[in-house]
Amino acid sequence: MNYYEVVRRPIYTEKAVTMKEETPTICFEVHVDATKTQIAEAVGKLFNVKVAEVRTINNVGKLRRRGKFAGYRSDWKKAYIRLQDGEKVPEFAEV
Repeated sequence: MNYYEVVRRPIYTEKAVTMKEETPTICFEVHVDATKTQIAEAVGKLFNVKVAEVRTINNVGKLRRRGKFAGYRSDWKKAYIRLQDGEKVPEFAEV
């Protein structure tokens, strides 16, 4: 799995923006099978930063209904990456 498959997209929620401002922490949607080590390596190489900690959460797809039809959204994984002290948050995360 290459680095672009591991890190899918940044997440801009109120919680993620608050964490970015208070601590050097950024939030990404990542590949479901990616490990914390793979995530840390991918973020470090893609954005030229040093990663201090990675926390992940697996989100289970919700049941969605459209009239009489029902289905599930896809499962997905979110990662909170805390950068080491002194590291600058990458420019894409500046909101």
